[in-house]
Amino acid sequence: MRTHTGERPYVCEQCGKGFVQTAGLIQHMRIHSGERPYKCDQCDKGFTQAGGLKIHMSVHTGKKTFSCDECGKKFSHDSNLRQHKRIHTGVKPYKCDQCGKAFTFSQRLECHMRTHTGERPYVCEQCGKGFVQSSTLGQHMRIHRGEKPHSCDQCGKTFTVSSHLKEHMRIHTGEKPYSCEECGEKFRYHSNLKQHQRAHDGAQAQHECDQCGTTFALSATLRKHMRIHTGHRPYKCEECGKGFVQSVSLTTHMRTHTGDKPYRCEECGKSFAQSTGLTTHMRIHTGEKPYSCDECGRNFSRHSSLTSHMSVHTGNKPHRCDECGRQFSRHSGLTSHMSVHTGNKPHRCDECGRQFSRHSGLRRHMRIHTGLNQD
Repeated sequence: MRTHTGERPYVCEQCGKGFVQTAGLIQHMRIHSGERPYKCDQCDKGFTQAGGLKIHMSVHTGKKTFSCDECGKKFSHDSNLRQHKRIHTGVKPYKCDQCGKAFTFSQRLECHMRTHTGERPYVCEQCGKGFVQSSTLGQHMRIHRGEKPHSCDQCGKTFTVSSHLKEHMRIHTGEKPYSCEECGEKFRYHSNLKQHQRAHDGAQAQHECDQCGTTFALSATLRKHMRIHTGHRPYKCEECGKGFVQSVSLTTHMRTHTGDKPYRCEECGKSFAQSTGLTTHMRIHTGEKPYSCDECGRNFSRHSSLTSHMSVHTGNKPHRCDECGRQFSRHSGLTSHMSVHTGNKPHRCDECGRQFSRHSGLRRHMRIHTGLNQD
């Protein structure tokens, strides 16, 4: 009769979920305890219910007797086929009473409801972090075990989650599947597209730095920015001890020790440690010069080149020689000039061994050997 009355007298003390029968509560409690009494004798994987083990066994037997009439995909169980068919019919029978969002599967609605309740029933025993889904906890546990089962066949980099490998592969393929409907700009990651779209939406930067007044659209970005003022560098290199504000900076830095250069130019084969290096390099092949001088209209492939060029118009020479006081608009100019004081001549002729303080001097000298200086 409880199926008609809706009565669920057996309640979980951990999360408050109710059940019609004690057997349902006992099975449910295994989610919180982590108990998986039903073991597969083929791969030792454990399950909370005997039915879960039975379904899993089809992985080893390969038996899939139920076929979809629409796309031909096969399933080991009729229930899985019925759920799958909703993809074709568009039926989403499970609706959230909080926001109205509908779902194809009841499990997805159950997980979605936790976004409203804040419930995270799957807790890591190592660090205490909670998760909405048990599968996410399983993926998280690989961090503690050091497991990275998903490997890139291009560069060998490994990942704990297959979705991270899928995203990583876009570095090699150049794929940018997320496109802005306003301006057409494409992005490798959905998170980058969302941030970009705020510029079109006119979203106000709500998070302001109380040190310098800079505003940010995301609180997380403000937190990272604050490390500039506090000097906090939580990400340390185990090789040389250098600290970094962001984890991605540490990852990039580690390539100076490993020599890893995962970003490869498909035109000439040159490799780079950072994606920005590859992006800038590609302009050599495409001829693109996106940075334009407002004063004279001259275009540059790098922003740094434009910044240096602007000193021609402003007369600014921020790089000063400590020896003689001479000033330069570019740091490279100061570096070349210092050889006057140090006597350093790093540019050597392979033909005769003569050395020069500047590369331009070596180039002029080479004409003696090539004969290009003669009429």
